[in-house]
Amino acid sequence: MRGRITKMPRNNTQIGDLYTSDWVLDFEPASERHIDPLMGWTSSSDTQSQVRITFASKEEAVAYALKHGIEVIVQPESARKPNIRPGGYGENFSTSRRAPWTH
Repeated sequence: MRGRITKMPRNNTQIGDLYTSDWVLDFEPASERHIDPLMGWTSSSDTQSQVRITFASKEEAVAYALKHGIEVIVQPESARKPNIRPGGYGENFSTSRRAPWTH
């Protein structure tokens, strides 16, 4: 069995980073996906590809994989550049704006 350990990505629809400190173990698919002839849905007989295990640290995830004989690839975490605006969100509603706020 093979897997991949990565840092939990930030949800694109949210600003917060509550769960981004977690590390995730995802399993690679062991079998090919196929299209169901009746409904046209994509399916697979491999249930391990649906499993996602979270850990508090990278070391815990690697230890779990070694204990259970899972061959893993550890992807390094990528640092995100903070997006800080000088005025912040409140500047949109300031009374000292050059142009009035419109939708």
